Amino acid sequence: MVQFKREILGNGLKVLVHEDYSTPLAAVNVAFDVGSRDEDPEKTGFAHLFEHLMFAGSKNVKDFDEPLQNAGGDNNAYTTNDYTTFYESIPAQNIETALWLESDRMLDLNINKKSLEVQRRVVVEEFKETCLNEPYGDMWHHLSELMYQQHPYRWPVIGLVPEHIERATLDDVRAFYERWYHPANAVLSICGPIKSDEAFRLAEKWFADIPGGPGGFQRQLVQEPPQTEHRTKIVHSPQVPVPAVFIAFRMPGRLDPEFYPTDTITDVLAEGRSARLFRHLLKEKQIFSQIDAYVTANTDPGLLVIEGRPSEGISPETAIDAIWAELETLKTETLPLRELDKIKHRFESTIVFSELSIMNKAQNLGLFELLNGAEHMNNEVGLYMAITPDDIQRAARRFLTKENSATLIYLPGTRD
Repeated sequence: MVQFKREILGNGLKVLVHEDYSTPLAAVNVAFDVGSRDEDPEKTGFAHLFEHLMFAGSKNVKDFDEPLQNAGGDNNAYTTNDYTTFYESIPAQNIETALWLESDRMLDLNINKKSLEVQRRVVVEEFKETCLNEPYGDMWHHLSELMYQQHPYRWPVIGLVPEHIERATLDDVRAFYERWYHPANAVLSICGPIKSDEAFRLAEKWFADIPGGPGGFQRQLVQEPPQTEHRTKIVHSPQVPVPAVFIAFRMPGRLDPEFYPTDTITDVLAEGRSARLFRHLLKEKQIFSQIDAYVTANTDPGLLVIEGRPSEGISPETAIDAIWAELETLKTETLPLRELDKIKHRFESTIVFSELSIMNKAQNLGLFELLNGAEHMNNEVGLYMAITPDDIQRAARRFLTKENSATLIYLPGTRD
């Protein structure tokens, strides 16, 4: 249980504070309610571009990293389909440095021709290195296209094509910043050895004067219709050393009650060396040399993905058939309670361990506040622990179907 207090500033900024005196460090996290799903289909990659631009300097800070490092802190950021997070870890006595830096770039980011050109080159180069020149690097481009026809999840976080960032103008970028990166669209979470009253006072000092941003906005995303047929794509690439297979299924969004048993299915399949896919298909039958399963955990309906690399001499078709056989077992045979209890205990210990980290708590407070209120963060363990074998079987039968899936196959070499 993570105890916290919340205040909302006059400009709409939500401030969450968790007192933790087990460490001399403080964690500061700013989560913006913007991700790649909020981009124009002709101007994708902007949320990821801003992950970089936010470190390009602001009105009173020419170099974001230097004052933070001088204060003994470090920082990073990440972007998802649904939100963007910036965070700092710093000695608690220097927490104002982190708050000053975050407030300055929220108020007046340094967006000019030079900063845009520098970060544009960085992002385009990252696109080329991770997507175009990396084996299987464009996997999310293919899977997103297969699984989504209308919803903006149909392009990955890094963007659809590098040309969208190459063509970005100053007006485009400034408009995106003004629309999304303001107090009314953000959550500031502070965790560490600091009294809540003092943390709120500092938040008021550094953020209260920032304009709240445009009002009256309601996100209206095109919803993806139910999928009714299986989709397949085969990619031939000289960069691919060995074949690989990916099977994706549409699954519920993060707040849907059915999310929890569906997420737990990936633990049944691939969490640990005793999980079914590892034990049956890799260790016993040696059909795969590598196999995994995971969920995207999106706000809107996301994906459950199973990926693997068939062992030498095993065809992709044989490997895919073996995966489907395991899924059919989940649908037809009730999961032993002992197997589910083992997964629950592992999950519970993982949560307890993660809550030892003030940074994990700061980030989760911001994420859950954006989702449905940070109180939900403390309810999730109970939701997972209440899952029954019948819940697992029901979710498997509902979502792990052929017509609700797509298969992506990578093959070495070029098409004949």
